[in-house]
Amino acid sequence: MNVPFGGDGSILTAAGWVAGRVHIENRRITRVEGALLPPGAPIEPPFVVPGFIDLHVHGGLGGDSMSGEAALRKTLAYHGSYGTVALTPTTVTAPIKEIEAALADIAATQAKPRPGEAAVLGAHLEGPFLNPGRLGAQASYPRPGEAALASDWAGRFPIAVATVAPEITGGLDTIRALAAHRCRVQVGHSMASCDQVGDAFACGCTGFTHLFNAMSGMHHREPGVAAWALAHGEHAEIICDLHHVHRDVILAARRSIPKLYAVTDATAAAGMPDGEYRLGDRKVLKRGGKVTLEDGETLAGSVITLADAVRNLVSIGVPLAEAVAMASTRPAEYLGYADLGRIAAAARASMVQLDARLRVEAVWIDGEGVDVAA
Repeated sequence: MNVPFGGDGSILTAAGWVAGRVHIENRRITRVEGALLPPGAPIEPPFVVPGFIDLHVHGGLGGDSMSGEAALRKTLAYHGSYGTVALTPTTVTAPIKEIEAALADIAATQAKPRPGEAAVLGAHLEGPFLNPGRLGAQASYPRPGEAALASDWAGRFPIAVATVAPEITGGLDTIRALAAHRCRVQVGHSMASCDQVGDAFACGCTGFTHLFNAMSGMHHREPGVAAWALAHGEHAEIICDLHHVHRDVILAARRSIPKLYAVTDATAAAGMPDGEYRLGDRKVLKRGGKVTLEDGETLAGSVITLADAVRNLVSIGVPLAEAVAMASTRPAEYLGYADLGRIAAAARASMVQLDARLRVEAVWIDGEGVDVAA
């Protein structure tokens, strides 16, 4: 059958923009009908683009990844209604039993997908193997690296991404253990030197968690994690709410890291009115477009969706096709999914339609239409 959008606008395919229509059958794209637009040709709305994929998201619409399956499903439905077709629910640093309970809930939710929910691609384990000096908004439950514990978790739970500070005691062994289970291990919440980051990548690291935030930075004589990422990194996630990272720093990272991709780091406060919310066991405050700890200064995640991130990227000069790739194709490729993050024959029929202002008009997740947020 034909997807009920396309035909009157522009479709972003793996080959480029097409004026045409998408055909799907059995939840997969069978073909894209239409003419490929030449480079530089004007594109007309509506824009049909690959569905967004968020690899760092704690919550939404009051739900939090650490608060049980029902709360987790609130997150999946909320972000799904804004065009995020798949995500990795992200944990926070907490006591071991609480982390294990959250990982079990993520596994249970992944095993029983429901209509209208973003697909779960596994968990993002953010902690507890973090540097106590770079916790950011994380609660104070960091642990030294424990390869046996990390291996046990990766063997029992679907951990797709893990954040580790390589310089902590046992950090490199923990990275090796997670990488052996095919987890994408990222440097984050870290005070590592450039040499220590290089050691981490030699042990199996592949990327960086919320680039520039909660990590050693860019001093010209004492370069840290961020400097190594800009000099050598291929993949890195970056929060595109324009609060966590200045627009010009995003553009600098874009020029340096070829497969930079967008994440939200969204919390339970996303989609909710101003007030008090939870990030794990910490109280956070939403005021306008920011979430902070009670001090009103320390950023504690965000309130955006990936649709917001795409608009933000376009607003600072990133071409629409590249902004969409940063929110869809690149995270899919990073996790090794050839059938997500692209509109092409045999890909999953997970797509988003955007209007002329890049607002979400329609969403399909694996061939099923999703109610779009008002």
